[in-house]
Amino acid sequence: MRDFDVLIVGSGLAGLSAALHLAPTHRVAVLTKRALNDGSSAWAQGGIAAVLAAGDSFDAHVEDTLVAGAGLCDPEATRFVVEHAPEAIGWLRELGVPFSEEAKENGGGLHLTREGGHSQRRIVHVTDATGAAVQQTLIERVRRTPNITLFEHHTLVDLITGTKLGLHDPACQGLYALDDETDEVLAFRAPHTILATGGAGKVYLYTTNPDTATGDGIAAAWRAGCRVSNMEFIQFHPTCLYHPHAKSFLISEAVRGEGGLLKLPESAGGTRFMPKHDERAELAPRDVVARAIDFEMKKHGLDCVHLDISHQPAAFLKEHFPNILARCAELGIDITREPIPVVPAAHYTCGGVLSDLAGRTDVPGLYAIGETACTGLHGANRLASNSLVECMVFARAAAGAIAAAPSRGSADLPAWDDSQVTDADEAVVISHNWDELRRFMWDYVGIVRTNKRLERASHRIALLQAEIQEFYANFHVTRDLLELRNLVQVAELIVRSAQARHESRGLHFSRDYPSLAEPTAPTVLVPAD
Repeated sequence: MRDFDVLIVGSGLAGLSAALHLAPTHRVAVLTKRALNDGSSAWAQGGIAAVLAAGDSFDAHVEDTLVAGAGLCDPEATRFVVEHAPEAIGWLRELGVPFSEEAKENGGGLHLTREGGHSQRRIVHVTDATGAAVQQTLIERVRRTPNITLFEHHTLVDLITGTKLGLHDPACQGLYALDDETDEVLAFRAPHTILATGGAGKVYLYTTNPDTATGDGIAAAWRAGCRVSNMEFIQFHPTCLYHPHAKSFLISEAVRGEGGLLKLPESAGGTRFMPKHDERAELAPRDVVARAIDFEMKKHGLDCVHLDISHQPAAFLKEHFPNILARCAELGIDITREPIPVVPAAHYTCGGVLSDLAGRTDVPGLYAIGETACTGLHGANRLASNSLVECMVFARAAAGAIAAAPSRGSADLPAWDDSQVTDADEAVVISHNWDELRRFMWDYVGIVRTNKRLERASHRIALLQAEIQEFYANFHVTRDLLELRNLVQVAELIVRSAQARHESRGLHFSRDYPSLAEPTAPTVLVPAD
C-alpha cells in the first residue's frame, strides 16, 4: 500500500496546478494513465480568458459567460472564476509561461485575442498552442518539486470509500490503480483524493479529444456515490480538421475570432452561410455554429464545410497560427491560399461531478476539478477559453480547502483480490463494444437529438453494460476494459440526462422539444443507494 497526504488522478492543468499548490505542505501523488503530457490540456489551442484590458470588466466577462451558458450558469461560481482569473494568469507568468506579447511599438504587454461569445479581447495565449506551452512549463516545475511523486502509466480502477469498506465513515480512503508496466493493481491511501481526469469526448466517434478522455473520474465518482450534473451538455467544437490522416486536429476558435469565414464548398455554391443562422455570424457561441454547420452539411449532403482565412496576410497567419498553418501544410492544405475543410466534433464535457466552490463532492475527502467537475460555470454551453482558467481557479481552491481541513486517520485498505479471475479469452469483444458504443452515441446522441434516438441508445447501453460487467467480474482488468467500462457508464449518464430535459437549450437540441422551457434548472442525477 502506498501512503500519501493527497492523491491526484490526472496530469492536466487542473491536476498539476493542484499538486504545485499542495507540495509545500503535503506529500502528493500524481497518477496518470499514460505519460504526463497525454491529456487534453496540452491540446488546447486558443487560450485563457481573463479580464486584463483597460476597457474590459468582470461584469462584462460574467455577462458573456451567462449568455453563452443559456440560463444555466451558476452566478456565484461564474463570478468566483472570473474574479480569480487575473490572479491565475499572474501565477502562470511567475512560473515562466511564455505568453504572446504585443510588439513594443504597440505598447508591449500581453497580446489579447477574441473568441466567439466574448464582447472584448480578453484571451491570453501562446500563439495557437497555449495548452502545450502551459503544460510543458508545469511539467518541468512538477518534475523538480520535492513532495510530488509521479506515477505515470497508472490507470484508475476505482475509488475506495468507507462505505465500500463497511465503515461508518463514508469518506474516500484512497483508490486502486492498475500499473500498466507490471500489470498489477495497487492500493493507494490518502485522506484526500482529487479527481482531475478530464472529460469524456471519446464516448463519441468523432472528437477533438485525445485517447485519454474516457470519463474515468466521472464514472468512478458516480460509482462511489457522487451526484453528477448537466451531462446532456456535450460541446461539439464546430471546426475540427476534416482529413483522413488528421486524427483529432482542432482548428482553433481564434481563427474565426481573427476573421475566418465559414463557407459552403464550391460544389454547393461556395457562399458564406453563418449570417443567415445568427446575427453574430462566425462569432456566435459554439453550439450555434456547430448546429449551423450540421444543418448545412445535411441540407447539401456534404462531408464538410470550409473555413476560409486566406484573405488575411500570410505574415499575419504565420504569426498568429503557426501550428495550424504547419499542420495543414503537412496535409497539403495552404491556409494562406485556400480554405480549411472542417466538421464539428465532440469537444468538451460541460457537465460532470457536482462540486462546490472548493471542489468538494458529495463524498467527504473527495474533490473534483477541471473538466471532470460540474462547478456551474459552464451552464448549458461553455464560453470559449473559460475552461483552462476554471482548472487553475478550482485547483487553488481545492488545495486551500485541503490545507484547512482537519486531519483524520485512514483505514487499512485491502489488497486487490484477483484470485478468482482469469485472462480474457476474447479481447476482440472489448474493441468491438468500444466501436459500437462510439458509433451509436454519434448517431443517436449527437448535435441533434430525438426521443426515439435516445431510446435506442439507452437500450444498446443496457446490453453493453451487462456484457462489460461480466468481463469485469471474470477477467483480469486491462486499461482497455477499464476505459470501456467508464465510457459506457458516462454514456448512460449522458442519455439519462438528455431524456430528462424536455426542451432545447444550449448544447442540448431536441427535435421533439424545440423550444425553451420555463422555469429551467440543472439536471442532477443521484446514484441509487
